[in-house]
Amino acid sequence: MNNRMQQSFGQQVIDYTKAFRPDWDLPEGFNLLFPYGQKETMNAVITFYTKFFSDHNERTFLFGINPGRFGSGITGISFTDPFFLEETCEIANKFDKKKELSSIFINDVIMAFGGPKVFYEKFYITATSHLGFLKDGKNINYYDDKKLQEAVLPHIIQNIETQIQFGANRKVAYSIGKGTNYKFLVSLNKKHHFFDEILPLPHPRWVLQYRRKTKDSYVDEYLEKLSNGLKHSGA
Repeated sequence: MNNRMQQSFGQQVIDYTKAFRPDWDLPEGFNLLFPYGQKETMNAVITFYTKFFSDHNERTFLFGINPGRFGSGITGISFTDPFFLEETCEIANKFDKKKELSSIFINDVIMAFGGPKVFYEKFYITATSHLGFLKDGKNINYYDDKKLQEAVLPHIIQNIETQIQFGANRKVAYSIGKGTNYKFLVSLNKKHHFFDEILPLPHPRWVLQYRRKTKDSYVDEYLEKLSNGLKHSGA
C-alpha cells in the first residue's frame, strides 16, 4: 500500500512541511524566508490541513511563486494571511491580524466558490518554491535573479514531484500569475511532464494594485477557469 493510500492528503502536507530545513545553499546576499521553525506557524499548518484536507481526494493544484513575508511567510499556508486564517477558516491564532493583498483576493475567490470547505475539497494552493527569499530584508522571487533561480531549481523540481504524489489532478494545474512564473512552470513541465497542461491565472497582487475597480471580473475569471478545469478532469 503506497503512502497516499495510508495517509490523508492533509497529513502528507503536514509531514512534508515538518521535514523542511532552512539549509539551502543560496548565492551571497540572499536569505531564506523560513517560518516553520516557529511553533505558532506549525500549529496553524497542522490545524489547517487537518481541518480541510483529512481525506484522500484528488485535488487540482494552483502554484503561486514563493511565500512572502506577510502571508504564508507568517502562517505557513499559501495565500492565507493571519486575518483570513481566523476570519474565514475559523482557525484562531496569535499572529498580528494584518491583511495581505494577495490573500484578500484569494479569499474573495474562495468565498465566491462556496467557502473554504467546498473550495479545498477540490483545490490545493501551493507555490513553485515552497520556501521564500529575502534580499536586503525585502521579498524577492525565485526568478528575479538568475543565480538564485539556478540555486533553487533542484528544490523546485523536488517540491513539485513530492507534492503531486499527495493526490494531484495530473490533467491540469494553474499558475497564479500570467507572467514569469507561468512561463517558468510551462518550460519545466515540458521537461518533467508533471501535468498535461498548465493554465495561467492573473496574479492577485497585480489585480488589487492595478485593477481593483474591476476586481470582481477577475474573481469571475478564476471561477470560470477553475470550474472548467474540474470539468476537463472529470472531477
